Amino acid sequence: MKNNLTALLIIAGFLLIGLSIYYFVTPAGSLPAFVPGHEAGSVHKHLKHGLAALLLGLGLWVWAWFNSGPKSE
Repeated sequence: MKNNLTALLIIAGFLLIGLSIYYFVTPAGSLPAFVPGHEAGSVHKHLKHGLAALLLGLGLWVWAWFNSGPKSE
């Protein structure tokens, strides 16, 4: 169970960091409609959304790191 959670946290971290990169390089008007921050016709980039996704992804990796340690008694 612990290994499954660790793997899930690592994968979710990769997805969020990938999303953050997408936020950093894509204008808000070019984001898909299902992604938070989509604004039709907008040319600015959502740096705050990208930073939030990056921090959440890194946080999940830290959680996975602590979760993969030895069992406490």
